[in-house]
Amino acid sequence: MKDVRIVFMGTPDFAVPVFKALAENYNVVAVVTQPDKKVGRKQVLTPSPIKKASAEFNIPVLQPVRIKDEYEDVLKYKPDMIITCAYGQIIPKLLLDYPKYKCINVHASLLPKLRGGAPIHHAIMDGYDKTGITIMYMDTKMDTGDIISKSETDITKDDTLGSLHDRLSEMGKDLLLETLPNIIKGNIKRVKQDESEATYGYNITKEDEKIDFNKSNVEVDNKVRALNPTPGAYTTLNGKRLKVYDVRLSDRYYANTKPGTIVGFEKDGIRVVAGNKEVILTDIAIEGKKRCLVKDYLNGIDKEKLLGVVLG
Repeated sequence: MKDVRIVFMGTPDFAVPVFKALAENYNVVAVVTQPDKKVGRKQVLTPSPIKKASAEFNIPVLQPVRIKDEYEDVLKYKPDMIITCAYGQIIPKLLLDYPKYKCINVHASLLPKLRGGAPIHHAIMDGYDKTGITIMYMDTKMDTGDIISKSETDITKDDTLGSLHDRLSEMGKDLLLETLPNIIKGNIKRVKQDESEATYGYNITKEDEKIDFNKSNVEVDNKVRALNPTPGAYTTLNGKRLKVYDVRLSDRYYANTKPGTIVGFEKDGIRVVAGNKEVILTDIAIEGKKRCLVKDYLNGIDKEKLLGVVLG
């Protein structure tokens, strides 16, 4: 199968294990990834994780600003198959139709659930109890193509964006290696997606990152875990942004206390009303300061001044 010419298209860390497994086992003739971006306070021009990974294999890299206008450079490599994983741009139809084995995508959800650019975030944030990887044929719409194979995993109450991201990335690698020989041999059954079951996991916005303490404590916990380690869920404390990376749930009941109110302390946490119950903040970062455990934060403050303060 080394004679099958593959172009890989991907950008973030999630795609790296998938790409490396592909490059080690197949003939990847070119990589397509997003242009270098300015990162951090110093705005350092930084290549994507996939561009960095491709250097290990001496594979040519293309970085079109708009793939729909610059697809001809990809065609020069005469791909027999295009494989995408979290690339970040819509692929034009001419490119989808060109390869002998078409264009397939490694997507981090159990399609048709959670179509879109942030399926891992939303799997946790929206309270799903399971998710997985789908390998699918691509079409001109967002994640609507025929399904080739799936792999499933439970979402535990301890899962964060970080842990689920890493697990799904490895699952994507394994499922792709398992599925590719069957695609090339023609031993697959295409399954159309059921549109009535479709849900969406669109890219996370700044508004999505804000904690709403009017929601139940379970929903607040879901949001915090879905944004840990980055970008981090946030609220405000005395006018300063407070990022929250971990909470613990409590069954204490509050009938008439305003959600977001600080009502007490544990050795390792700050008790806050969420809905009509409680979350205990245990891992935070105050604006302008480094992330820390709340037990360390509490050592240096007057806790009495925080009682009754409303986060928001």
